[in-house]
Amino acid sequence: MSSPVIDVDYEQPAAKAGAVCDTRHAWARVPAEPSPDERIALKERIRRLLRERNAVMVSHFYVHPDLQDLAEETGGIVSDSLEMARFGRDHAAQTLVVSGVRFMGETSKILSPEKRVLMPDLDANCSLDLGCPVEQFSAFCDQHPDRTVVVYANTSAAVKARADWLVTSSCALDVVNALHAAGQKILWGPDRHLGDYIQRQTGADMISWNGACIVHDEFKALELELLMKEHPKAKVLVHPESPSDVIALADAVGSTSAILNAAQRMDASEFIVATDSGMLHKLRTLNPGKVFIEAPTAGNGGTCKSCAHCPWMAMNGLVELANALETGAGEIHVDPALGLRARVPIDRMLAFTAGLKNGQAPGSLVAGIGAA
Repeated sequence: MSSPVIDVDYEQPAAKAGAVCDTRHAWARVPAEPSPDERIALKERIRRLLRERNAVMVSHFYVHPDLQDLAEETGGIVSDSLEMARFGRDHAAQTLVVSGVRFMGETSKILSPEKRVLMPDLDANCSLDLGCPVEQFSAFCDQHPDRTVVVYANTSAAVKARADWLVTSSCALDVVNALHAAGQKILWGPDRHLGDYIQRQTGADMISWNGACIVHDEFKALELELLMKEHPKAKVLVHPESPSDVIALADAVGSTSAILNAAQRMDASEFIVATDSGMLHKLRTLNPGKVFIEAPTAGNGGTCKSCAHCPWMAMNGLVELANALETGAGEIHVDPALGLRARVPIDRMLAFTAGLKNGQAPGSLVAGIGAA
């Protein structure tokens, strides 16, 4: 039986500085949920295939709990996009199975060109990636040749190859702070909300591409304030891809990893979480004595009217995963020459974050690296 196709409808970012590509006509397939017996059989089949194929699973926090649990049960990892790629690069397995969206598979392939990279569904995309086509983004960059191009991980290999720096939400503030301290002006892409947040926090001279995440763009401050009144003791955890008025209500703002850390660290038993609802599985698993409540949305961009879940992340299913391992369907290919160029800003980010961890001064990690 074929998977149902859903239209992905969300509020398009209004025109402002920069540009935006119209992705309102995007779509996604939602896999049918297997029965309990089918789920058991599929998981056992996947475990066997992982062993036979010398493969390891890397899953994002936003995919189905089955794929998160299976990754950890078989020696893989559940993490953000940066750690997924780094883990795959450093693991001995020669096949990486990436459960997430396409840019994550591409990043893994760029860092591990000698390995086979499979995904459950190659059509699992990202509104930020779709909304930042390389031709238009390159033209935007060409209009500002004096600016250092910093792009978010949620972009294609081609856009990464056009950038000076790559960042994730976990290291973006540190990188931009260091570039700003070095006197560099920034061209940022593609998420405007994350860009605005970074600009406010760092004071950097930034211009931004006008993209938005289909999930985080739908969180609304009014609805969040009403929910906070219903749960006055709850702490609010917000991903910085959210609108500024939502971020203003947060007790903690940060990446998926930062949200996990905040939930474990903060002295509270109840939390309202403004990020993809797939994150709730790991939050609840790591904090069994705490209550996690989905922040409200108001729009049609997720897989339902009132919840926040990426329809492309939802395309990752056990059936599709097993098929990819069995047949090789869903293999990621990146042109080798393009991959080499795209790896430059990725390696800069990895060296920067490793240097910070080892106590190096941020300025020394960006010295001499600016606009290409």
